Amino acid sequence: MKYQLFTAIAISAMALISCSKDTDTLGSSLTNSSDQIQASTMTYSAYSRSVLVDSVYARNYDTYFGRVKDPETGAYVKTEFMVQFNIQEGIILPTVDEIKNEEGEIVADSCEIWLAFDKENCYGDTLSSLKMNVLELNKPMSEKVVYYSNYDPRKEGYIREDGMKKSILFSQNNLTYSDSIRNLTDYFDYVRISFSDEYTDKNGVKYDNYGTYILRNYYAHPEYFKNSYAFTNNICPGFFFELADGLGLMAKFYLLEMRVFYHYQKNSTKYNSYIAFSSTQEVLQTTQVTNDKKTLAQLAADQSCTYLKAPAGIFTEVTLPVDEITQSHAADSLLSVSMTFQRQNSGVKAKYLMDAPSSILMLPTDSLETFFRNDKTYDYKSAFAATLSTTNTYTFSNIGNLVTLLSDNKKKGQASDSDWMSKHPNWNKVLLIPISMTAVSANSTSATYDIENEMGLVSTKLEGGPNTPIEVKVIYGRFKNQ
Repeated sequence: MKYQLFTAIAISAMALISCSKDTDTLGSSLTNSSDQIQASTMTYSAYSRSVLVDSVYARNYDTYFGRVKDPETGAYVKTEFMVQFNIQEGIILPTVDEIKNEEGEIVADSCEIWLAFDKENCYGDTLSSLKMNVLELNKPMSEKVVYYSNYDPRKEGYIREDGMKKSILFSQNNLTYSDSIRNLTDYFDYVRISFSDEYTDKNGVKYDNYGTYILRNYYAHPEYFKNSYAFTNNICPGFFFELADGLGLMAKFYLLEMRVFYHYQKNSTKYNSYIAFSSTQEVLQTTQVTNDKKTLAQLAADQSCTYLKAPAGIFTEVTLPVDEITQSHAADSLLSVSMTFQRQNSGVKAKYLMDAPSSILMLPTDSLETFFRNDKTYDYKSAFAATLSTTNTYTFSNIGNLVTLLSDNKKKGQASDSDWMSKHPNWNKVLLIPISMTAVSANSTSATYDIENEMGLVSTKLEGGPNTPIEVKVIYGRFKNQ
């Protein structure tokens, strides 16, 4: 009966221990004298190093575009993106007779793509200019392809060489509008790209603009507009947003929308309207990242600390003392394993400094490839999340389940394969990874439902390195009469 109750008692013990350093009377506060628990604490050392990241899984919903130089490290980073546009299922437009003009033709007034800035999460000089090329895709992105941040759309044949190409020069603050317009309550800064020039489709058919191409196909082939899959595979595969020139701004967009403007006449009344196609989670979007690999390699070689840099820059790898933790107290139960990673201030003063990651993920090194690809989340068994505290630390309050999992993996592996250790050199290693988390709130509660690699600009140094151990605090428990 004692052992059946131990798990519940251990949970209570962890809660009490976290509030007090005095463990002498812990057992008497939980059970009667015949079932008292004795707790003990130990401290071990873990060691860390910086790990260069060639690329990360890049299907994501945060859209960044631009090129900047990190003033702390001197590293350049450029981001571009590919997107598809979603269509609202069951969309209904005016009848063909209502939308035809006086010549009996279906013609759109114009077509535009709108990119709205998420101003609070843009980085750099709001007046820095960037030149963007918008390139029509030759084929849609596929659910069957795993896209990483070093994916090259040109090399992989995604760009339609004879397709539509538009170039635009923009900055975050659009000074072409007067202050009176910019001060309106409903005003927002955005990039507006016109697709209103003559367009030729893959079959050589010419249209006066891209919107006309979409409208005429809607009436000729309604089956192509029944859902997003049909739309992207038959009408609009998507676009690649390429950085042609510019430095000093990393823009984040919260809205990507293609609008087709048209007018129609009903009961002798003329109406103006438009169709909106948005980039949403139902369709594919990927980010391409180009990093300054030479500078990143120099940072990773620094043994006085470790780095966390995103997007797709540097992770921190930690070797956990799994054997020491599990074997030195083999007869005891593992109640708690905690670690704290302290940030180091760079001391650099600059107008634009990159923020430290607000959230980081700890997971086994060998599970990196599958974690994001399979849309997993932290489960407090093999993956744990920590947020940046007001004391500039990231604390993982209890990774005991992870230590147990790694130890069990080793035991099972060696039992079936005497050469298991040499085949799994990372068995006791974990990675710290900058992440972005999307949460939904309801009834005053918040639940995380999506974790992605951080594609925004974040950078920090952590205390550690091969010569600076990191404390691993462990609490064990056993019944006193054992």
